[in-house]
Amino acid sequence: MPAIDSILEAVRVATLFVVAVFAVICVVDWAVRTRRINAFNPIARYFRSTIDPFIAPIERRVVRAGGSPTVAPWWALVAAVVGGILLLSLLGFIRNQVLFAALAANQGAAGVFRLLVVWTFAILRLALIVRVISSWLPVNPYSPWLRWSYLLSEPILRPLRQIVPTLGMIDITPILAYFLLGFLARILVGAL
Repeated sequence: MPAIDSILEAVRVATLFVVAVFAVICVVDWAVRTRRINAFNPIARYFRSTIDPFIAPIERRVVRAGGSPTVAPWWALVAAVVGGILLLSLLGFIRNQVLFAALAANQGAAGVFRLLVVWTFAILRLALIVRVISSWLPVNPYSPWLRWSYLLSEPILRPLRQIVPTLGMIDITPILAYFLLGFLARILVGAL
């Protein structure tokens, strides 16, 4: 584990460095776009020729959404920060799962079975979360990115919908299913 922790720390430092450099680039690009730096300045010409092609896709999305093209560098910075946070979270999650798997393997077959039960319930709960969040957004539930969450959660939600009434327009069965899955996971893991 010390090797994985040192790799994770190196990735953290590298991500922080990349985001800091990207922040400087975005501030200068924003200053060039808003004419706070003279457009004929060598810095401005350099940014227009080298940095703008990288920010152009973000600028197109911002303009399509009704925003100003001068805020594109800020959205690029937000994307870099969120991407860095997601990368670090994913690496931390993988590290923890490797640690849990190693501990379960040391406990033998019962430990591996317990780990598989925990992972199964975690995936089902994740499917419920993804399904609920995607229902708030204007996305197609049959897209490849979301279909898995509907396939995993519908067999759990369908019987609950027959028992639990809706509260006006609010369907509380995903919340109930989330807590029931957590309760069942605790019971099963405790019984093992």
